[in-house]
Amino acid sequence: MRQYILKRLLLIPFTLWGIITVNFAIIQLAPGGPVDYVLAQYRGMNTDAKSAVTATAEVHEQSSSSSSSSSSYVGAQGVPEDLIKALEQQFGFDKPWYYRYGKMLKDYLCFDFGRSYYRDKTILELIKERMPVSISLGLWSTLLIYLIAIPLGIRKAQRDGSSFDTLSSFFIVIGSAMPVFLLAVFFIVFFAGGVYWQWFPLRGLISDNWDALTLFGKIKDYFWHITLPVLTMSVGGLAGLTMLTKNSFLDELSKQYVLTAKAKGVPARKILYGHVFRNAMLIIIAGFPSLLIKMLFTGSLLIEVIFSLNGLGLLGYEAITTRDYLVVFGTLYIFGLLGLVLKLLSDITYTLVDPRINFEKV
Repeated sequence: MRQYILKRLLLIPFTLWGIITVNFAIIQLAPGGPVDYVLAQYRGMNTDAKSAVTATAEVHEQSSSSSSSSSSYVGAQGVPEDLIKALEQQFGFDKPWYYRYGKMLKDYLCFDFGRSYYRDKTILELIKERMPVSISLGLWSTLLIYLIAIPLGIRKAQRDGSSFDTLSSFFIVIGSAMPVFLLAVFFIVFFAGGVYWQWFPLRGLISDNWDALTLFGKIKDYFWHITLPVLTMSVGGLAGLTMLTKNSFLDELSKQYVLTAKAKGVPARKILYGHVFRNAMLIIIAGFPSLLIKMLFTGSLLIEVIFSLNGLGLLGYEAITTRDYLVVFGTLYIFGLLGLVLKLLSDITYTLVDPRINFEKV
């Protein structure tokens, strides 16, 4: 197992290099960019941004008689040439792509992801600031899904084909088919003061008077705010894990060693939790990293937007819409690293659950 872990650890840098390289190439081919975005704001799409860009122009313009730009940037017509050059220098686009690519790889080896184009913070500061929100949503949602789906899946396997099995399947399929944003709107309308009851807060992860609360009050306030977002995220993930658990246990229950144990008079509960459980849980453990990553970084995007939660999903979305490429690359790098580490931990957990598994032969 040590050789397998060492091999996987050595593969992590090459995998991260591939992720960054592919995304860097896509960005180079994609239309638009931070310069185009700022020029669009300058031309009247956003008054505040236009004022900021005008101030930049006053600093960099060398003469007041600058003519209209002949640049190839979209929206550059009528914009001073000195301003465009200043923006290119500010965003690093005055250098060729291979220089920017090489510098990025060199900086990433030192975990230096640079600074955001539009926020006066480093990428690591932004991730550190937003990470607690996404971790809270992801961990609690994953925990709730496992606490409900595994017992439900086992019960469905024991009563396969019964009315309970059919009825529960109907409800979990309906829940998984419902779009996340629609379910979030439903909760807001009914339970967050939209139309009916004001049982939960509409936005944020903590109240404005958080600092004045006692320890018990802070815990209560935290769970009060996070209830609706976690419930919304959990409903969509229940179906897959529940059916996976059911099918995994059904497969084990039909094997010869179970039939032999039943013939010897071994109690059903001892067969289920003494023999079947460990074998059936292997495939469920394997799905933990992917579910956690989904909850942390992808499943929380719409939830963070709808419930006004400043997490990593919202940060990535804002970075893409504003062409803040350094934030995009930095978050992708962190997401990829966490995903690879979680996958390795999943494989290690495999061997802890069943020592017969040997990844070194794979």
